[in-house]
Amino acid sequence: MTKKRVLIVSQEMNPYTEISKISALVRSLPQKVQSGGMEVRVLMPKYGTINERRHRLHEVVRLSGMNIIVDDEDYPLIIKVASLPGARMQVYFLDNEEFFKRKFIFNDADEKPFEDNQERMVFFCKGILETVKKFGWPPDVIHCHGWMTSFIPTYLKTVYKNEAIFAESKCVYTAYNDSYEGHFNDKLLELATINGIEREELEIYKKDDKIRLHLGALVHADAVVKGDEELDSDIAEAIGKLDKPVMEYSSDETLPVDNVEFYKSLLEE
Repeated sequence: MTKKRVLIVSQEMNPYTEISKISALVRSLPQKVQSGGMEVRVLMPKYGTINERRHRLHEVVRLSGMNIIVDDEDYPLIIKVASLPGARMQVYFLDNEEFFKRKFIFNDADEKPFEDNQERMVFFCKGILETVKKFGWPPDVIHCHGWMTSFIPTYLKTVYKNEAIFAESKCVYTAYNDSYEGHFNDKLLELATINGIEREELEIYKKDDKIRLHLGALVHADAVVKGDEELDSDIAEAIGKLDKPVMEYSSDETLPVDNVEFYKSLLEE
């Protein structure tokens, strides 16, 4: 029997980054997926803060060489890989010199958000799906963690809906109180439009004329995980109205196992 495949997409992960609680949670998840009898791959951004020598990153030439269009500009996509310490699995990193080769992650030295964070997010979401196509590795579950992944559920249900590699994929989105969207504006929705999806279709990422990334992701995800015990009121309200599987909040200790059982329940539907 072919093993089920789980793709974990995250904006962060220990030991490479420590931005928020997501880093530790995503670090503990892949091994539980693997021990649960599934194959697993992890994709994340290759921030300039990640020491390539210490973590033994190297470029995957066969996957690199693509260009991702953001705001009518072509940006080269470089894929790097490292072995996860203490585990028999690999983590893949999406890199681009203009977007990620800097010594800070989302804010500059003065704690001011980078002006191109919107472009970086769109580049990452588009790059993830193009990378999976190049893998030739059809995922049964795609689990998205963090606001930087918010467009992936929508892209899967629109632009990439006819791609054979995603035909059987279930997209799981974990909603955290980690949103960075207070720094974003309507330009983000223009940047996020690509072939097959129009600006108007991205209005689901707004509420009361403000960008609300999680709300848009919840619409097109196949299933949702509550990543915090107490979620922001509008996120909690939106989840309460969903007619799709929802996994309740779990403690940090039980979360990895609970996630794996949640995947299995989705794949049995």
